[in-house]
Amino acid sequence: MAYEFDDVQKYSNEHLNGAAAPTMFNKTLQTIATETADYSKKALENNSAFMEKLLGAKSYDTAIQIQSEYWKTSYAGFVAQATKMGELYSSLAKEAFKPMETALSKVQSGKL
Repeated sequence: MAYEFDDVQKYSNEHLNGAAAPTMFNKTLQTIATETADYSKKALENNSAFMEKLLGAKSYDTAIQIQSEYWKTSYAGFVAQATKMGELYSSLAKEAFKPMETALSKVQSGKL
């Protein structure tokens, strides 16, 4: 299977142009960074509020109740954030391999 030089050069240029402009990839990375920062800020605020409530507890039973509520909401928030981050990283992986997937499909279909 022999290809002409012009076809190979055209394919190379298309592949490099596709890899050189990963706007969706960058947008997903930025979204991940923003989500991480937002979650960290929210977690810090929740921890501060928890400590204030805990220090203001008048009895041992109240302190246990405050701690139980805090752990329930923290766990639910963590699971939700982990799910969201998993989806974002899955999207990032799909975007990262999209240029190679396109190139592979062109090679397989013989449209090189």
